[in-house]
Order: sequence, then C-alpha cells, then structure tokens
Amino acid sequence: MNKTKRIETPLTDDTCENLRTGDVVLLSGHVFTGRDVAHRKLFEASVRGEKLPIDLRGETMFYAGPTPAMPGRVIGSIGPTTSSRMDQFTPRLLELGMKGMIGKGKRSSEVREAIKRHKAVYFGTMGGVAALLSQCVKRAEVVAYDELGPEAVMRLEIAEFPLVVVNDMEGNDLYERAIKIYRL
Repeated sequence: MNKTKRIETPLTDDTCENLRTGDVVLLSGHVFTGRDVAHRKLFEASVRGEKLPIDLRGETMFYAGPTPAMPGRVIGSIGPTTSSRMDQFTPRLLELGMKGMIGKGKRSSEVREAIKRHKAVYFGTMGGVAALLSQCVKRAEVVAYDELGPEAVMRLEIAEFPLVVVNDMEGNDLYERAIKIYRL
C-alpha cells in the first residue's frame, strides 16, 4: 500500500516524477475546471495561435462542471466527468504546459504517451461523492468562457482534495494494473 502524499499546485516536473500509479494524494492549491466544450475552445484557440484565457503552465484541470452553490456554500456538488471525452484535446494542452488532470475512467494510448512525454500526471477521483468533494473547495471563481454556465472554466482553491494517481509519467496505468492483479 502506498503512503498518502500531500502535494500542492502548481505541479512541477519534480512533483510529477515522484508520483507513481496507485499513490493516494491529497492535493491543495488551485485547479481549473473544464469539460468538453471548454477544452475544445482552448484547443481551437491554441491552434489558431491565440492567447488562451488561462496560462496552462504547471496547471491542473479538473474535468468537472459544478452545480450552483447553496446559500452559505462556496460551490455546489462537484464530481468528475468521464476523462476520455477530453482525450482528443489533451495532448495539445499538455504541450502548452498543463501538468495534471483530474477525472474518472481510462485515458487513450495517445494521452498516456503525452503524459510521459510532457512529465505530467492523471489523477482519478470517485464519482458519486460530489457533495463530499465540494467540502474541499475553499474558493471558486469563473475565469473563462462564462457563457458556458456551469461548464465555464473556474479557478478553484482546494485543500486536501483526495485523489489517486491513475497514469504516471512512466506510462503506468492503474486500470491495467488492477486487471492483472484481480484477474481470476
């Protein structure tokens, strides 16, 4: 069993080099949220050579679209969406300096290769615990694509957000490892 690691954003090459598939991580600092449409907009802007509304260098994207906040709360429920929906855009965003991703589910071989090439990491978090995850969010603000409503890019300040490393920069994959371990 791997020891729980407490790390902070922004992520660096050194941070990513010290993370291995299966590591449990408590992440603090800030992350950006973004789903399919926001990723497409970032991708297309980069292809056109436009300045992006956020600087991706060292940043972590949480594939989520939170629900509206209840009175007295920072944010509503916020759980991961299926990461493979961002796979067509991810290699380009990694080229632009993105270092971390948070979501659920497997990533394509192209994304796993890009993670290795750009010294990045893919974290998984559990679906179904969105109300609990929202308690780790200390501040939230829309920073890009406000017209997308709950799917706008938000900057979240988080404290000890629980994650597990699914894909590390050595090319390891937690899903593939689990299949080998638990195959009968």
